[in-house]
Amino acid sequence: MHYNYKYRLDPPGALTETLLHHVDTCRQLYNHVLSKLNESEDIPARYKVQGTLPKLKTWWDDLNDVHSKVLQMVVKRVYDNLSRLKRQKESGRTVGRLKWKCPREYRSLTYNQSGFKLKNTSGRPVLWLSKIGEIPIILHRDIPENSTIKQVTVKQEPTGEWFATFGIDVDENTPQKPENLERVVGIDVGILKYVHDSDGTAVESPDFSDERERLERAQRNLSRKEHGSNNWEEQRKTVARRHADLKRKRRDFLHKLSNYYAREHDLVAVEKLDAKGLVELPGNSRNRTGASWGTFLRMLEYKCEREGTHFVAVDPRGTTKECASCGTETDKPLWVREHSCPSCGFEADRDANASWNILSRGLEDIGAERSESTPVETALPTGTTSVPAKRVMEAGSPITRSQGDLVSSQKAELSDDTLKCEPSGER
Repeated sequence: MHYNYKYRLDPPGALTETLLHHVDTCRQLYNHVLSKLNESEDIPARYKVQGTLPKLKTWWDDLNDVHSKVLQMVVKRVYDNLSRLKRQKESGRTVGRLKWKCPREYRSLTYNQSGFKLKNTSGRPVLWLSKIGEIPIILHRDIPENSTIKQVTVKQEPTGEWFATFGIDVDENTPQKPENLERVVGIDVGILKYVHDSDGTAVESPDFSDERERLERAQRNLSRKEHGSNNWEEQRKTVARRHADLKRKRRDFLHKLSNYYAREHDLVAVEKLDAKGLVELPGNSRNRTGASWGTFLRMLEYKCEREGTHFVAVDPRGTTKECASCGTETDKPLWVREHSCPSCGFEADRDANASWNILSRGLEDIGAERSESTPVETALPTGTTSVPAKRVMEAGSPITRSQGDLVSSQKAELSDDTLKCEPSGER
């Protein structure tokens, strides 16, 4: 399996200048290749363009300072961007042409297959890069012994910090997915309640109001500085640190939550959401962007694959409207938070009803059976905003036949200890 491991680099001043020189040389090569492709009527094959690099070195001296694999990956980067642009155009989007990269937009370089090595110098781990040297690296977690490092990407973040991302192939047998589904769950994502699952677990969205307030304050201070001045540059780094802090906390929450579902269940059913399309809808786009549903589902998918858990993405159409008891569709605006079926009288929390429907569709997609019985009534208790597990997961929940007698009231809410179930080194 393929994983990415990210580590902090601590280059001294001299190596920092060398890294910046290499990155800028790669940026200029990127712009040069893009310019040549724009002038051509027919775009040549990537390997043909890579074959012209030795000739370029005869008159472009700076290219001789950079490892050959790094230069080849620059050409690949141009072609990858062109391919993405082509796919967007074929999907009906209005797209333009690739633009040249300015220094602030090009911050990384990539070694592929060769030109790098992890070493231990004087008891301290260092990353050796060809034509750059040894850079101190902070290995906060060990790289698996049964793994091979295929690629290293070195990048300077807007905060000024340097990081190395290792592309690692791990030689391990993928766990077999269970045939007897004993622990199954359907997940409905939202904004106020980030997830509400068919087990009755309701997880509130993390509160990042303090982090956003600090970010906005730093942005206001930046707007008062003279653009390009030393004070402006220092404040720009402060804004970048605020952004990075918010991003790290959000991803930490998503990692822990996705790891919980992947490890504790045999099947996880979710909605196949068009996260980008949802963000583009008018109104409340900031909260939808901050929810990072797409990131959560991607994390959940690869962790289910790693843990041997079935991951099923179902059609989201009608999961909120459809009654989990009888299947009757009932229109309800967003502000209505309870499901009340006019046909069979079944009442439940809106999100709980959706999670049951998601689970039912997930079970159908993999050919599992659904319980014949229907969910019991789950009206919200006075003074509560989430349905307790004991009032949701009872005899009528849509689960497999083999598990029908095993469901009990559990996991009314994820405690802090539950969310800390994944050590940082196992993400």
